[in-house]
Amino acid sequence: MTDPLSEMLALVEARCLITGGFRAGGAWAIRFRPDAPVKLDAVVRGSCWLLVEGRPPARLATGDAVVFNDAGTAVLCSGPEVRPVEATELAHAPEDGFALAGRGEDVEVIGGHVELDAATADLFTSALPDVTHAAASSAEAAETRRLLEQIMEERASARPGAGFATDQHAQLLLLQVLRIGLQRGALSHPGWLRLLADPQLRPAVALLHGDPARAWGLAELAAAVGMSRSHFAHRFREVSGQPPLTYLSHWRIRLAARALRASDTTVAALADRLGYASESSFSHAFTRVAGTSPSRYRRDLRRMAR
Repeated sequence: MTDPLSEMLALVEARCLITGGFRAGGAWAIRFRPDAPVKLDAVVRGSCWLLVEGRPPARLATGDAVVFNDAGTAVLCSGPEVRPVEATELAHAPEDGFALAGRGEDVEVIGGHVELDAATADLFTSALPDVTHAAASSAEAAETRRLLEQIMEERASARPGAGFATDQHAQLLLLQVLRIGLQRGALSHPGWLRLLADPQLRPAVALLHGDPARAWGLAELAAAVGMSRSHFAHRFREVSGQPPLTYLSHWRIRLAARALRASDTTVAALADRLGYASESSFSHAFTRVAGTSPSRYRRDLRRMAR
């Protein structure tokens, strides 16, 4: 069965990397300035406050994970009244490189970032709010805590493949945060993530992804999810930010762009595979969405790779 979330994550080449962390105790506050568009922090032990400009303070507990999407400066602290120090000014433990703040080790937090394919990153970032909070109180919190424990165990071990295992657990941690966000309806931005969170529309998305070359019609898609044509079109646009057939057209072009980057498939073959009547109609559609022709897109990529 088609899994649109897996397809989307593969298309944007989302890769979560744990790059460090810190331990803190007593009265402390650390200001983090983003060095990547999408970052992730998770509380392994203890609790703390999260302060992000324009949002109310949030209490984070053991097992909580947060994804920041171009959210700007954030502060993690023992209390909102504590004056923060810059993360770059902290000393680091020699044994594992974790930063140290305050007095003691009551709190332990790991952090990292999400790498994305530059050509498709906007598909991921445009669908996320600035802060996605996967709370330890959620139904799937036990799985989040288990992943955090495994990440810490692998980072502390000298076993062969520890780095590879850490990367795999981090990848699952990112997926877990997105799943919890989908279940809690925490994704307010129109886009594919919110679309996948809608149980009524999700079957239609699976149909589009399962056979993108098919000449889908609104009536057919609406019938598949038990809605009238007009209600389906309105609901789909409201949730995804674009009409169903525009979504399909853009999805086809995303698939085409990946094929142009990753293979030597001809433009004519791609046109046929994705359901276009001719190479010319495909080229026009690609240029309309991508801003350049498929042939030039491929040439530019190869020139930049040299």
